[in-house]
Amino acid sequence: MIKLIYFIALSLFIAAPASAADFQTWLSALKTEALGKGISESTFNAALSNAQPIPRIIGLDRKQPEGTMTYAQYKEKVLSQDRIEKGRTHYLNYKTMLDKIGAQYGVQPQYIVALWGIETSYGKVTGGFSVPEALATLAYDGRRSDFFRAELLNALQIIEDGHITAADMKGSWAGAMGQSQFMPSSFLSFAVDQNNDGKKDIWHTQEDVFASAANYLARSGWAYNDKWGRAVKLPQNFPASFINDKQSRPLSFWNAQNVTDTQGNRLPENTDITGYIIQEDGTGTPAYLVYNNFETILKWNKSNYFATTVGLLADAIAGE
Repeated sequence: MIKLIYFIALSLFIAAPASAADFQTWLSALKTEALGKGISESTFNAALSNAQPIPRIIGLDRKQPEGTMTYAQYKEKVLSQDRIEKGRTHYLNYKTMLDKIGAQYGVQPQYIVALWGIETSYGKVTGGFSVPEALATLAYDGRRSDFFRAELLNALQIIEDGHITAADMKGSWAGAMGQSQFMPSSFLSFAVDQNNDGKKDIWHTQEDVFASAANYLARSGWAYNDKWGRAVKLPQNFPASFINDKQSRPLSFWNAQNVTDTQGNRLPENTDITGYIIQEDGTGTPAYLVYNNFETILKWNKSNYFATTVGLLADAIAGE
């Protein structure tokens, strides 16, 4: 009954937002701000002249999860054999391009492909919302208005700069765009015009998609000679204080704690790499020793589930 009341209340709120006049007043103030930042009136009108708050987006933003998904459930859903096989195929199909981009930016190509695969199923699921209208809805709604207002102004700047038209700027309900699902601020910071056509096209141009992802990782601290981490086996009675504490220690330390790879072999010690142990689902479930590159993936998406799965998919694509 409580759940029913919640959904009725939410539906009433969504069905009866503030008046259209209020939104137009808000939009007029936004236009003044945008023009003051160098956005042309033609760009603003192309992006937002017909904009209205989108009730579905407000509902998605406020929707509460029904329960907590374990990592095992997440992995089963996201890291399917089909996704692995498609990743391997795409890696081979684009190998020349990926190898060149990987060498240029110092990022192993399998990680570029893995991010592409997890984010948008290799470009298949990029979102069908108008990014300016989605961001306007979220900025006007008020729950995180400052963040989304800034992202909306960034989106208008991208259109102003000629990288994409307002009509073609499509993405998720939260404003993440293109095959790499960059927020507008990430686009402005990391997107690359790899094919030198004057546009940073993360929607349709594969070179730009791959290079932009690689540039994001490279500028966020990626180490080319290191892995993301590895699955490990913990000994019985392994101290709980060492799990999920995010304190990186040398591999010699973990060897001294009798942590091994999944086959029971000692970890390599002829390296200065350090890492910490994560175990998302508790004692007796899979554990991972994660390195600095894992932390870099977390800058892309602050989720251990996401970062671990990107690493595992990259390993599978590379045949490791």
